[in-house]
Amino acid sequence: MPLTIGFDLDLTLVDSADGIMVSMTEAFRQVGVTIEPEQLLPMIGLPLDTTIRSFVPEDRVAEARRIYRDLYLTMGIPGTKPLPGAVEAVDAIHAHHGTVLVVSAKIESAVRAVLTHVGLPVDDVVGERYAETKGAALHERGADVYVGDHPGDMIGARSAGVYAIGVTTGTHDAVALREAGADVVFSDLLDFPYWLDDFVGNPT
Repeated sequence: MPLTIGFDLDLTLVDSADGIMVSMTEAFRQVGVTIEPEQLLPMIGLPLDTTIRSFVPEDRVAEARRIYRDLYLTMGIPGTKPLPGAVEAVDAIHAHHGTVLVVSAKIESAVRAVLTHVGLPVDDVVGERYAETKGAALHERGADVYVGDHPGDMIGARSAGVYAIGVTTGTHDAVALREAGADVVFSDLLDFPYWLDDFVGNPT
């Protein structure tokens, strides 16, 4: 059977936190809202409008969204880099003739721009999905596994009935990821290729 493995993007495959925080802080400043960048860190991985509405009045949400997406291309993406093990994880899946799928809360065009910047050769991208809607995308594409750093990622995997792998490269620890449904939790993706060899040999 074809192997399809999905990944979240931010703080799972790539270290994008600084770029997101600086871009969003500036977007908020331009609509008259001042925050400390660190206030945004726990919100990385949530849908963009959820984050914006936590700080910005409703009548400025659309403007802040537009400004952020413009700024992110020039302020956020350039500093983004692959997390440890990301390149090896993608290569391992391709070595098993599998498909690498990225399902992210980020808009698809931004996901593709990030992946191009960091040089990760994924096969398919779905944007603007979170939690159960990630699960719908995983189900539609016949995914076997989903890997993410956020409890919402584990919820998505569970709702799709796929194997859920948590990584603690984000702001959530192993306990939070397991409570959300992770089958296994890694500190990073460096052990993923070894896990994959076992999974392909004896998938559960």
